Amino acid sequence: MTIKDLEPKVVWNNFHALTQIPRPSKHEGKVIEYLYNWGKSHGFETIKDETGNIIIRVPATPGFENRKGVILQGHMDMVPQKTADTVHDFLTDPIKTKIVDGWVAAEGTTLGADNGIGIALALSVLEDKSVKHGPIEVLATYDEETGMTGANELRPGVLKGDILMNLDSEEEGELCVGCAGGLDAKADWRYRTTKTPEGYVGYKLTVKGLQGGHSGMDISLYRANANKIVCRILLPLLEKHGVKVADFTGGSLRNAIPFEACAEILVPSKESKEVKSIVENIFAEVKNEFKESDPSAVMFYEKQSKPAARYIAPGVMLRAVKAMIACPSGVIRMSQSMEGLTETSINMAIVRTAKGHLTVHSLMRSAVDSAKADLAERVRCIFELAGAEISFAGGYSGWAPKLDTPMNKIMMEQFKKVYGRDMKIMATHGGLECAIMGAKYPAWEMVSVGPTIVHPHSPDERVKIDSVERTWKYLKAVLENVPVK
Repeated sequence: MTIKDLEPKVVWNNFHALTQIPRPSKHEGKVIEYLYNWGKSHGFETIKDETGNIIIRVPATPGFENRKGVILQGHMDMVPQKTADTVHDFLTDPIKTKIVDGWVAAEGTTLGADNGIGIALALSVLEDKSVKHGPIEVLATYDEETGMTGANELRPGVLKGDILMNLDSEEEGELCVGCAGGLDAKADWRYRTTKTPEGYVGYKLTVKGLQGGHSGMDISLYRANANKIVCRILLPLLEKHGVKVADFTGGSLRNAIPFEACAEILVPSKESKEVKSIVENIFAEVKNEFKESDPSAVMFYEKQSKPAARYIAPGVMLRAVKAMIACPSGVIRMSQSMEGLTETSINMAIVRTAKGHLTVHSLMRSAVDSAKADLAERVRCIFELAGAEISFAGGYSGWAPKLDTPMNKIMMEQFKKVYGRDMKIMATHGGLECAIMGAKYPAWEMVSVGPTIVHPHSPDERVKIDSVERTWKYLKAVLENVPVK
């Protein structure tokens, strides 16, 4: 059995088609072409804007012409993450899906249900002629995961609808009516390298096996950060044992909690035994601290056949390690108005050493703009005191919840009819494109829903099969009951 055999077939067939098209962020050319041709081949008005966003527009079902127009929106890109032992090229290879205990997952990679399943649901509304609806526009946005580029570049006035229904939520039964804003930070140290002298042994220190996950949705699970662990191990080695660092590589995406990091180090021969003991002892402490949230964490400390030829200036490396230890990464504050919601957080996502630059990339999120700005100042002070140049980019405000709107009422009523229970109204700590697009279309009513997806942005990502079926039934009921203009 393959996912094409699952019900509803129209949705799973559309999702399967997307899994066959490589579409990592900023490399969406093939999926843009596919979606454009899909709309044209079905006889629908189809637009590709300057950025690569695709808009497919269809008229109302006869008898529903007086309903408010709905924009069904999702993003076309996916997060390209794989396990260390998986051979996969995200630029050329299709995703290999599998069905496991009521879930659809992928073989060693991210699945792309975030947000491929949302796009599949939207296309299926247009394809299934039994769905009754008012005027519909499907908006598939470009490069959501690494910068929300499509949402940022969307021009006002292009879309004609009155209601934005975002299909990028990941918990069935929740109606999302607000989200956090975000801000990217980059700390940059310039460094010189020195030729490695005699008497040093090369080692590679690798921390892996952490759960990682989405830096918005999963940050409150207090999972370990691989970059922070490596820094914690390095600090005493640099301060007391003359260890040098040749390379530090950790994390891969700004919005993914880093589940792997490694450092190539140079250890004085006479210190080798003691350094090995320190490395093992510190990791044992970390392993114990995160035994609930990251039980599969592992560390490898491997002697190299020959040491690295050059190492990073020790003063720069020590200041950078101290700054990374001092800089927070995780939950800063939980919401006081909505139970269980993270208000403010930061994810120290990516560390790189290359071409004379040591860079640290972090993503800050908050539902409160002033709290986000205060956190940015805190981060700036820490890294500037450590000698780095700090810059900020990609800032956007949150989506302020509006609880009592006509569309919210319809969403709640239809959920009760389909599911026989009340729907939960919530806001998310993840960044949704609604916040950016809503600023350009202030008259929109906005909601966000979706089926249950767990562990997005990691190779453990999976989507619940029966949740997709129920969400499809619910989506059809909502569209049939959209308010009149």
